[in-house]
Amino acid sequence: MNEKFFNKYFRTMGAALLEVDESSLFKAVELINKTNQADGKILLFGNGGSAGIASHLAVDFTKAAGIRAMTYTDPSVVTCFANDYGYEKWVDQALQFYAHTQDTAILISSSGSSDNIVNGALRAKKMGLSVITLSGFDPNNKLRGSGDVNFWLDSNDYNVVEMTHHIWLLAIVDFIIKTKSL
Repeated sequence: MNEKFFNKYFRTMGAALLEVDESSLFKAVELINKTNQADGKILLFGNGGSAGIASHLAVDFTKAAGIRAMTYTDPSVVTCFANDYGYEKWVDQALQFYAHTQDTAILISSSGSSDNIVNGALRAKKMGLSVITLSGFDPNNKLRGSGDVNFWLDSNDYNVVEMTHHIWLLAIVDFIIKTKSL
């Protein structure tokens, strides 16, 4: 059993990566490029591991792809807004303070049921932002379907969902980089 764990794990990851709808990848690229052309920025949000993904992507969008991107993982911002408005509303409030209509919000929640991320998606749509969501677990989760582009992975394993989201997003960055040089 133990000697087959990694082989099975990596096959699971490979299959998960291939579950992506390629047309959604192209639509996300289109929204991000449109944001960049309008002098907007990409705003990335997540909790825990998804916050780490958001942070990594903000750097890669900015430095590697030349697209302004920001994440809101600074403990001072999170705890200030969470204290004043409630944890479930901190993303909503961050968007109200920092977002502009030409921006795109990318909201990541493995479960798709994190109230702060779901409320952020609702606020972003209300403000007229383009919205990209990434979720997993329950196909009827609260986040799935709340964006202009919605990525969902049929898995209940946090690491599989998080790493798949991460690679899908990095693939978007790499595609943008490659197509800029053509």
